[in-house]
Amino acid sequence: MAGANDRRLFDSYLELLGLAPQPPTFDFLCRLVRAHLDRIPFENLSKLLYLRRDGRRSVPDLDVYLSGARDFHFGGTCYSNNPYLCRLLKHLGFQAELNGCDMQNPDVHIVIRVKLDGHEYLVDVGYAAPFLDPMPADAVSEYEIEFGISRYVLRPRDAEGCSRLDLYRNGELSHGYTVNPIYREHRFFAPAISDSYRQSATFMNALLLTRYSPDHSVVIHNYTLTEFNRKKSTLARLKNNSEVGAAIERHFGIPLGLVEEALHGMDLSGNAWS
Repeated sequence: MAGANDRRLFDSYLELLGLAPQPPTFDFLCRLVRAHLDRIPFENLSKLLYLRRDGRRSVPDLDVYLSGARDFHFGGTCYSNNPYLCRLLKHLGFQAELNGCDMQNPDVHIVIRVKLDGHEYLVDVGYAAPFLDPMPADAVSEYEIEFGISRYVLRPRDAEGCSRLDLYRNGELSHGYTVNPIYREHRFFAPAISDSYRQSATFMNALLLTRYSPDHSVVIHNYTLTEFNRKKSTLARLKNNSEVGAAIERHFGIPLGLVEEALHGMDLSGNAWS
């Protein structure tokens, strides 16, 4: 049973999402997912900042995570966004669990599996992707999401119960992950989280912030700013870290001083995904 402090934290969490407690229905799950993608963004800026300030190489505690979202409009990566949303879902009465996902290495990504009304859904607010609705994990045919130049394809589970999600950009396979259908505690991912702070790790050498909603979405990836309004998108090239900082403050509300502190000395001209 949740203690008083846990209840206070979850009340604060819901307040950040602009929602009130309700019974665990599919409609409420959809609203939770959409609110999270819009109000608590995917971003690795705070990861860089916490490392620079106090050498943190782990996920912030829930209270730090929530205060960062409330006071500075931070979010997090899959290592915080999905586990903490999973905890909130459990608090609200949903049957939810964490699953690891294989990319180039096993269990380096985290998703949420939700069982509801005889169906299973995948929820992922930590992939920097427009997964605005829970994805059907038990579908017998492919489930597709089209967004700008990107197409996401969730394939039916294989004989081992694994789901596969593939990301295509301009028609070419770009990325993806395989979901392992084994329940994992958050602490299981500690080695992967620690490894994500390696000097050569992706999010130590690149910047990515995303905010998604049905009407307006924003993605900042290094020196590229992309805005989506319905089915129209606009792309702008940012010239330097100063322009990046101004764009982050304008679109995400993160104070410019914190952005400058996190990005001090970083070269964002490369592409850590290539």
